[in-house]
Amino acid sequence: MTLDGSILAFIGIAALLTILPGADMALVAKVTLLDGRRAAFLTSLGICAGLPVHATASALGLSLILATSAEAFTVVKFAGAAYLAYLGIRTIRDSFRPAADAPVAARAGGRAAAFAQGWLSNVLNPKVALFYLTFLPQFISPGDNVLAKSLLLAGIHAVLGLIWLPLYAYAIDRIGVLIRGARRWLERVSGAALIGLGVRLALERR
Repeated sequence: MTLDGSILAFIGIAALLTILPGADMALVAKVTLLDGRRAAFLTSLGICAGLPVHATASALGLSLILATSAEAFTVVKFAGAAYLAYLGIRTIRDSFRPAADAPVAARAGGRAAAFAQGWLSNVLNPKVALFYLTFLPQFISPGDNVLAKSLLLAGIHAVLGLIWLPLYAYAIDRIGVLIRGARRWLERVSGAALIGLGVRLALERR
């Protein structure tokens, strides 16, 4: 598929949306502070791995259920909000552990847990599903294979995420090194941000 004008436009808009603060960046900050940059990269990989799920659902019309059914939207919305709040509470809890104990607690789940956190955070976010449902069709022409084009656009979005989120994690990690005394405070701020995003997601109307 050629790099046509619609794809170039999508790259520009998706790049801007990728760097906007939100649940993904709060989660990556949390993982970076607790587990380090390697775990944050796996979480970023999990976040980006959730995008093809939304693209496929959008292409197949499954996300239409979320757009038209208040009950389905509410269920997914609260599931995502609860998961974000859980991550935030756990982050704040771990920030009060002794320094020697925190890394053990944070890394108990290993690489799979770091990846799963990102994947679940993305897949359980109904706003991402609705965004893909309403946003991707604007870049799909009548003659395109809808599923193939949707997955291509999701792949581009994922690549942008895998560029930005690790850079963001690196910046957070450097801040943690330079301001060691504030590291616990940063952990609590990122945890509170996750809880706040979860509450906002739960209370927000479509």
